[in-house]
Amino acid sequence: MKILAIDDNESALKLLTSSITEARSSAQIFAFSKPSELLTFAKDNPCDIAFLDIKMWGMNGLALAKELKELNPVINIIFVTAYSKYSTEAFGLYPSGYILKPVTKEAVEREINNLRHLPNQKNSARLYAQTFGNFDVFSYGIALKFSYSKTKELLAYLINRNGAAVNMNELCAVLWEEKPDTENLKAYLRKLISDLIKTLNAAGADDIVLKRHNSIAIIPDKIICDSYRFMKGDPACVNAYAGEYMTQYSWAEKSKWNFSNILNGEK
Repeated sequence: MKILAIDDNESALKLLTSSITEARSSAQIFAFSKPSELLTFAKDNPCDIAFLDIKMWGMNGLALAKELKELNPVINIIFVTAYSKYSTEAFGLYPSGYILKPVTKEAVEREINNLRHLPNQKNSARLYAQTFGNFDVFSYGIALKFSYSKTKELLAYLINRNGAAVNMNELCAVLWEEKPDTENLKAYLRKLISDLIKTLNAAGADDIVLKRHNSIAIIPDKIICDSYRFMKGDPACVNAYAGEYMTQYSWAEKSKWNFSNILNGEK
């Protein structure tokens, strides 16, 4: 997670950065006292969150937020100010949050736990699975390329199973709904499994697959996945779900409704 922080008051900036560090020790924090320097940095360094003091000399935090959103529409803006009178104008910019000074670790943690936009973990994860919307898999921000489109669908189904083992017959029935289960089809499935392991091995992530006689599964703890984090109640992932799940695959429709039921408080 990459975080921008700005305040033209030295002591206030120090308190802000220390509070962010306490709340998220693993985050990369880039602190500035001048809006022009922050903007120059942000142009070449996309960040997930920006903590912006509102009342500053020159460009204030509201104008700075507009500039940042033009550079990165999904950056999470969190305004920091000693004056509640700015709240109406600030919320007109659709920020992720608003903190009144003095800044505390608890306030920072509360806002990070309720971000408007999901941080871009795909750039920093060995393997990141995006299941909301279209299914895609990334290794350090680069989309994995498979030799066959069915290999990608195979991985999607294994991720959908969340660690449950799947046998060859079930996989044939899911991946080829209208075709009879034949030896030729099973031979092609074995070819897809080999392609999957080869592709994951090239990304240094072949250890996510658990292959046994006549069955295969993935190990959920070895992959970062938006839907897995949704199930654990991660606020950012819950906010990111917009009713679409692995939209290119018909078999994913049932799981989509399961996510919607969770959001509606149903079992």
